Amino acid sequence: MASALPRCTSVRLPALAAAVLLLSSATTVRSSQGDKEPVYRDCVKQCVRTNCTGTRLRGFQLAQPQYMALTGWTCRDDCRYQCMWTTVGLYQAEGYRVPQFHGKWPFARFLCFEEPASALASLLNGLACLLMMLRYRSTVPRQSPMYHTINAFSLKMDYFCATAVILYSIYLCCVRTLGLRRPGVSSIVGVLLILAFTSHVSYLTFVSFDYGYNMAANATIGMVNLLWWLCWCWQNRRTLPYWWKCGLVVLLLHGLALLELLDFPPLLWVLDAHAVWHLSTVPVHFLFYSFLIDDSLYLLNTEKMGVKVE
Repeated sequence: MASALPRCTSVRLPALAAAVLLLSSATTVRSSQGDKEPVYRDCVKQCVRTNCTGTRLRGFQLAQPQYMALTGWTCRDDCRYQCMWTTVGLYQAEGYRVPQFHGKWPFARFLCFEEPASALASLLNGLACLLMMLRYRSTVPRQSPMYHTINAFSLKMDYFCATAVILYSIYLCCVRTLGLRRPGVSSIVGVLLILAFTSHVSYLTFVSFDYGYNMAANATIGMVNLLWWLCWCWQNRRTLPYWWKCGLVVLLLHGLALLELLDFPPLLWVLDAHAVWHLSTVPVHFLFYSFLIDDSLYLLNTEKMGVKVE
């Protein structure tokens, strides 16, 4: 967005080599090398003091597009955005690697979206899930044992998406492997998973957003999910012709998650490893729901024939 805010381009980066070594020890998601750099902090302070008080602040608010105001972008936020690019330019001019700011790489803002590629990927993932959910509801009769599990529980787990999706997958696997014969077991597991999810979200929200803990927790439950589903696939490989869809989905989801480890500065200031990961998962939803449709119809048919599902 065009802005009258100063870019502070006259400020030089002092003792950059020493600062890089000193600031590289930053470990929390809210503090990174870039936002600890003195030139960035001085730039933000000068910008806020000059542009975010009195008549200049009112002028900024009048000139700010409505969609920016509605999504919470403040004058201070705009100062941080402008000063981030000032600092990035100085780092590049000195030949140093682009730093992160407040736990994230610098992205070129599009409208009100700070990470436009990730926002687009999230939209595409949501559309894929919606389309396949509608197809599932139109294809699978409500009498199927898995119908209400898939439609109800997924709505309750639609927060903190990565953790929620993995825990939901574990719950679904529990229902599929144990709950059809022992409904009480899946209910207990469901309650425990909700408690675990609530504790996880509460800790990250109200105590500390510990990126290392979050990654370790997701990796742990991810391995449980992966091994449990693969065991189910192996046990049913001779009886269920569609078992491979489930196996391929869990392998793809866990394999594609490794893209997060690349962690490179965004290409063209838009496309980073996180966005690539989200974009790559869009086709997986279609395969996953294809498996759910096949399995739900199989369970419905076996139930009608009076066959005990193992």
